[in-house]
Amino acid sequence: MTDSPIDPTQVQRLADVAVRTGLNLQPGQELVLTAPIDAAPLVRAVAAAAYEAGASLVTPIFADPGVSLARYGKAGDESFDTAAGWLYEGMAEAFKRGAARMAIVGEDPMLLAEQDAAKVSRAGKANSAAYKPALEKIANFEINWSICAWPGQAWAQRMFPDLAPSEAQAKLAEAIFAASRVDRDDPVAAWAEHNATLRTRTEWLNEQRFSALHFKSPGTDLIVGLADDHEWHGGASEAQNGVVCNPNIPTEEVFTTPHAHRVDGTVRSTKPLSHQGSLIDGIEVTFKDGRIIEAKAEKGGDILRELIATDEGAARLGEVALVPHSSPISQSGLLFYNTLFDENAACHIALGQCYSKCFLDGASLSAEEVAEKGGNASLIHVDWMIGGADTDIDGITPDGTRVPVFRGGEWA
Repeated sequence: MTDSPIDPTQVQRLADVAVRTGLNLQPGQELVLTAPIDAAPLVRAVAAAAYEAGASLVTPIFADPGVSLARYGKAGDESFDTAAGWLYEGMAEAFKRGAARMAIVGEDPMLLAEQDAAKVSRAGKANSAAYKPALEKIANFEINWSICAWPGQAWAQRMFPDLAPSEAQAKLAEAIFAASRVDRDDPVAAWAEHNATLRTRTEWLNEQRFSALHFKSPGTDLIVGLADDHEWHGGASEAQNGVVCNPNIPTEEVFTTPHAHRVDGTVRSTKPLSHQGSLIDGIEVTFKDGRIIEAKAEKGGDILRELIATDEGAARLGEVALVPHSSPISQSGLLFYNTLFDENAACHIALGQCYSKCFLDGASLSAEEVAEKGGNASLIHVDWMIGGADTDIDGITPDGTRVPVFRGGEWA
């Protein structure tokens, strides 16, 4: 058995950050954890860190690429309209009873790229519908939850195809550990400092009370109206259960809720979107009164259009996020083919479900009240990148005054 190219000390540090900073797991809490099967070393380290933090039970749920591919190679047609609703109902019940949620990503981003796109779309839609009971607990920030990453070998080889497998995995591991701030002497302290910087940004934006943001760059001229009583968040945030957590490890963004009916103009993606094992690149869409009326892509256009047709809310925005071009992930020059990382390299928007926490007193709002303020509802939430070194953004106040927010991809 060969030695792993991944530094076990860094794996332990990532597990500690994921549990202490990402989740801020509380004594007595259960933890429900999902991961690709080859992330087992990190899962074990997380479990140990969780039990040290006082977890009452850690329940891992693994996904296996071979099982996924077997479905597309052998299953009958009806399989692709089927999803494990019983599993997601169980997860929702666990969250209702106070469990925390962690997702470890690291699967091959192009696993399903060669499979029937219609079947991939149907399976994704069925899974989104089944996942809704659990997703609502997460999207409404009712629980403390977090996502981190494992440098899976297949993922590493997608990113670095010219390197030997072990070298590719070592290089991806190094990039993940750096972006997650676990290559520092005191990662938890580094995260506290970073969270303070993000808090400064959100406080400034919340003081401005902009009614809209105007994005301009080559191929993009987009006005994103902001939801009534919207609130900006970033970094550490308090969930409805009172626990302050970092939902994303890593994160460089500050984000809020757009108004689902006040988005107009044209926008072009600046990075490819890896979605359900397929790549969508060169996205160009036009919005009118909040809804996409025209959509195309240089690659994966059919998948994009299927995604937008998921439901009524899938063609509207649920999130807008600001990330400077000087973000460490952007400056790495790497395309991760993974939204957790790529969205933290550039300003981005998300189709679909909004986060109710991104409203003043969001925890007390019903779904109907969120909708009245302009919040969007959907089975999906898919982020894609629209920012770069030439992105200018103006904040527009209710009286029409324009305030520079970004110039040349950086905070103005």
